[in-house]
Amino acid sequence: MADVKTTNRMVPLDRVRNIGIIAHIDAGKTTTTERILFYTGKSYKIGDIDEGDTQMDWMEQERERGITIVSAATTTFWTVNDANSPVEAGSYRINIIDTPGHIDFTAEVERSLRVLDGAVTVLDAEETVQSQTETVWRQADKYKVPRIIFVNKVDKLGANFEGTVKAVIDRLGANPAVMAYPIGVENTFRGVVLLLERKALIWQGDETGAKFVEEEVPAEMKEVVEKWRSQLIEQISETDDDLLNKFLAGEEPSITELKTALRKATIAYKLVPIYSGASLRNKGVQPLLDAVVEYLPSPVDIDQAKGVNPKTGGEEVRKTINEEKFCGLAFKIQTDPHVGRLTYLRIYSGKLTAGQGVYNATKDKEERISRMLLMHANKREEIDAAYTGEIVALVGLRETSTGHTLCDKSAPIVLESITFSEPVISLAIEPKTKQDQEKMGLALNKLSDEDPTFRIKSNLETGQTIISGMGELHLEIIVDRMKREFGVEATTGAPQVAYKETVRKAAEAEGKYIRQSGGRGQYGHCWLRLEPLPRGAGFEFEDEIKGGAIPAEFIPAIEKGVKEAMENGVLAGFPGVDMKVALFDGTYHDVDSSEMAFKIAGSMAFQHGVKLADPCLLEPIMKVEVSTPEDYMGDVIGDLSSKRAQILGTDKRGHLTIINAFVPLAELSGYATKLRSMSQGRATYYMEPSHYEEVPKNIAENIIAKSGKVTANA
Repeated sequence: MADVKTTNRMVPLDRVRNIGIIAHIDAGKTTTTERILFYTGKSYKIGDIDEGDTQMDWMEQERERGITIVSAATTTFWTVNDANSPVEAGSYRINIIDTPGHIDFTAEVERSLRVLDGAVTVLDAEETVQSQTETVWRQADKYKVPRIIFVNKVDKLGANFEGTVKAVIDRLGANPAVMAYPIGVENTFRGVVLLLERKALIWQGDETGAKFVEEEVPAEMKEVVEKWRSQLIEQISETDDDLLNKFLAGEEPSITELKTALRKATIAYKLVPIYSGASLRNKGVQPLLDAVVEYLPSPVDIDQAKGVNPKTGGEEVRKTINEEKFCGLAFKIQTDPHVGRLTYLRIYSGKLTAGQGVYNATKDKEERISRMLLMHANKREEIDAAYTGEIVALVGLRETSTGHTLCDKSAPIVLESITFSEPVISLAIEPKTKQDQEKMGLALNKLSDEDPTFRIKSNLETGQTIISGMGELHLEIIVDRMKREFGVEATTGAPQVAYKETVRKAAEAEGKYIRQSGGRGQYGHCWLRLEPLPRGAGFEFEDEIKGGAIPAEFIPAIEKGVKEAMENGVLAGFPGVDMKVALFDGTYHDVDSSEMAFKIAGSMAFQHGVKLADPCLLEPIMKVEVSTPEDYMGDVIGDLSSKRAQILGTDKRGHLTIINAFVPLAELSGYATKLRSMSQGRATYYMEPSHYEEVPKNIAENIIAKSGKVTANA
C-alpha cells in the first residue's frame, strides 16, 4: 500500500491543489471536508460532528464541543472527466487544511492562509455573511488567496441563496460568479443547476449522496436559469478581451472558452465562483470538488516565491519548481505524543529528503531533519522525500518556530513571515501539587511553542504565572490540554483583561546610573524623548546620538533596557505600547561604562519619562454582533448600553435582528449567560478583538488602585 501512495504523491505540480476550508463558526466547514474525504475515497465512512467521529476534528476537546480547535491537514485525490474543463482530464491531488471558525483560534486560520494557494469559503444560506466570515475573508485578502464560495445549508429553514449572493457583494466587496443555482429551497432542495452547461444534477434516495442523476433543467426554472446564465457569461466575458469582443458581437463563447477565462479570472481574484448545496444532506459537494480542481490555482500558477536575502537585504526570487534551490515556510508547530515536536512546512521550491541538513535563514541556524511525515489529521505516513508545492511535517527541528524560513544554505532567503494578533485576556495559573510545578512549566512552554497567540509571563512581585490568549475559550482549552496531554492539574484565577499603558504627550527624561564600589565602577547616562504614536502602531526606538556622545556598542543595551521597562508599566504594571522613544544625548566613561550600566540607565530614563508624559491605560474593545429575535431587541440594546457599548447599527437577516456594537472586553464577563436568560435562550452573540481605546478616568483609577502601584500620576 505504501508504494501506491508514494507513486501517487509524485503527481505533476500542475495537478496539485493546496486549499483551505474557511468560514464562520457553524457554517459547516468540517462537515463539508468530511464529505470531500468520503467522495474522494479517502474515508470509507462519512464522519459526523454530532456523533463525534469526524476525521478532521480528532482532538477529544473538538469532538466533545463539536468545534474545530486546530487546523488539520490531509491529502486526497479527485478525478476530473469534463470535456469542457479548463484543465486536463485525470487525477488531481488535493491537500486540504480544515481551519477553525471560532475567533479564539484565529491564529490557525492566519497561518493556514499564508501557505495555501486557494480557499473554499463556506457560507450558511440562512445566516449569509457573518462576522467571522468577514474576518477570514480579510485575512485571505491579505495573502491574496483566490477563493470559491460554497453556499451551504440551502435546505435549512430560512435559507436564502440569492440573499447570500447579494451579501457577498455588499459585505465582502467580492464579484461573485454563480455557477450552481439550487433547485428548490429549505425542505424542497434536491439538487443544483450547472448554469454554463444548462444541466440539472438531482440527488435522490441514496443517503451517502455519492450518486446523482443528470436531467434537463426543470421547466419552472428555465427563466431564472437563463437570467443567471446570461449574467454569468457577461461577467466572465468582461475579464477577457477576446471573449468580450465575441460577446459584444452577439456571439456566445464556447463553454471551454468561458471556463478557461473563469479559471484565469479566479486566480487573478477578479471573480469568485459560487456553488450551492447541503453538506449534511450530502448534496452539491461533487460539483464543488470539480471547481476546486478547475478554478483554484496549482503551485505552478503561483509561479514564484519572493523573499529577501538575509545577508544583503536585496529581493530574492525562487521559481516554484523541483529543480530550484530548496526553500519553505514553517507555519505550524505541533507536539505529537508519539513522535515529539512536529514542524509543518510548505515547500515553495526545490526538494527535501529525510536526513538532510537545512538552514534556518530567519535565525541563522543550521538544523537536520530526522524524519518526514505526510499527515492525515492526526495519522502519519512516513515519506523519504518531499517536493515543491507539498505540505509536510518534519521531525527533528529544535530551533524552528512558526513563520521561520528554511532553505538551502548556499542560497539564503527569508520569505514573508506571518503576523498574529496580540492576546486580549489573561489569567493566573498555579499547579495543584509540587509534582505538577515542574510539569506545568514544560507543558506551558510546549503549548506556547505551538500557538503564537498564547503567551506566558511570570509576575515577579506575586510569584504567579500569568497566561494570556485570544479569549476565555482559548485559555479554557489550553488548561484542558495541559491536564489531558501532559497530566498537569492546575487551578486558575478569574480571567483578567489585557490592559496596556501608553502616553498622551511628549516628554524628555534623564537616566543616570553611577556606582562606585572599589575597583572598576559602573557608569551609564542617557537622555530619552518619549512621544505618543497612533493606536496599534506599537513601539519605535530611534538613535539620534551625534558626535559619539554614547559609543555605538552601548546603544542596543539602552534599547534593551527601555523594552524591559515597557513590559511592566508605571501606572499599573501593564505593558507599554504605541510610543516612540528617541535616544538623543548622554555621556559615558572610558573605563566604567558597560552595557549593563547603560541598560539600567535606559530603563530609569524610560520610567521617569513615562511619568512626565501623561500616562494612561488602554483597554481592548471587542466588535460584538448579537443575533436576536426582534422581541428582545430593546432589552439587548439597553443591556449593551449599560456595558459602555457603542452601538454601531442594526441589520435584518431573515427573521433575526443583528445588533453590531463596540464593547469593552472588561464588561463582557458572563455575557453568554446573561444574553440567554434575557432572550429565553433564543439570542446568540459573536465577538472578536477590534482595537484598544483609553479607559475612562474613574475606571482607570480603580484598576490602578487594585494593582497596588504608586506613581506620581496615580
